[in-house]
Amino acid sequence: MGISLSEVASLGDFTDYAELSGVPLPEPSREFQIELALPRPYRPLRWGYHQTMSLNRLQTDWWLELERTYAEKIKERKELFDKNGTMVLDYLPGSELGCKEVMEMALQFLCARYPRYFSISKSEDKGYVFHNGILHNQTIVGDMHPLHVLLENVPEDFAVMIRNPDDGFYYFRAGLLCSSLGWSVKSKLGMQLKEIHSPIPDYKEKMEFSMDRYFSKLPTANPIQRGSWGLEIDTPLFMPPGDPHEKYREIQLPETELPLSRIHLRVDWQTLRRLPLSGAIIFNFKALFTPVEDFRHEPYIPALLLTILQHGKPNIMAYKNTWHVEHVVLPALRAWQKEQEDKGTVPSGWEVGTLAEAPFFPGWEESWRGKQGF
Repeated sequence: MGISLSEVASLGDFTDYAELSGVPLPEPSREFQIELALPRPYRPLRWGYHQTMSLNRLQTDWWLELERTYAEKIKERKELFDKNGTMVLDYLPGSELGCKEVMEMALQFLCARYPRYFSISKSEDKGYVFHNGILHNQTIVGDMHPLHVLLENVPEDFAVMIRNPDDGFYYFRAGLLCSSLGWSVKSKLGMQLKEIHSPIPDYKEKMEFSMDRYFSKLPTANPIQRGSWGLEIDTPLFMPPGDPHEKYREIQLPETELPLSRIHLRVDWQTLRRLPLSGAIIFNFKALFTPVEDFRHEPYIPALLLTILQHGKPNIMAYKNTWHVEHVVLPALRAWQKEQEDKGTVPSGWEVGTLAEAPFFPGWEESWRGKQGF
């Protein structure tokens, strides 16, 4: 039995979403230092590869991750909105509760996870105020749309999917998306789930039915996570249709113009969860860039990526569009694979497959903590 609108209203603002959803608030990261923090080194590489959504249970302490470029990212995203408007942020009628809900949950998460930097207060004249100790400012929550509150404070993307009671399917009704490639909020808003994913190879044949069913049954207490990846020249965050950066994907630049240092792994780390009051499904994204040169020191990653690039299913690799950098990346991966085998970092002739540590790699945590110092 669902919750009524009057019951929702009676709960007020910033209710106990942890209790309602069954997803606990995160443990405080008291050793966290924003000026040193690095993103975790996600490597969502799989082999033997089958086209699935590859869903795993969310590590709830890591729903929203902050790192040392936080202030730069907030600034970049606000500039993207100023320039592109509804291409990156927009909402349709009926999404109000879902937007408010995810905003309040996100702010509660930040305060619980990073208590050194964030807090919420309430006063008679201003209502709820979010205090941001990194940006040294405050946001009066009631003065702006919830997605704008997120834009001001959370450097991640959010898409609000709401069930249409007439047909039972989920539609994209609101979004703050500053890191989309080849599409935008404006180009997808109002679409059904299957329409949004129609360009993905094998989606209709292998995933459409199961994803529609999954959305209809996803419980609030079981948020999930997954990752997608690609190879990019430089670090393009937002690339709507027709963006000049798309031209890089149409040619292979001469190696004199494309040093290995310009090529990055882009990981879009995504979470998926149902909200307890509105019943909306929230897609949450963060785009992370890693220089391909880092793979030289990551056990098994050169051989794994090399195998995928050389032997991946053609339609999937065409969709990933890695061809434009492969003439530079493949020789480097071969050299690093041999170097790792010669040094004994990985066994010679090991059978390439998805790593047990996926989406990471052996030794990742010690290396990551060593680089950031905590």
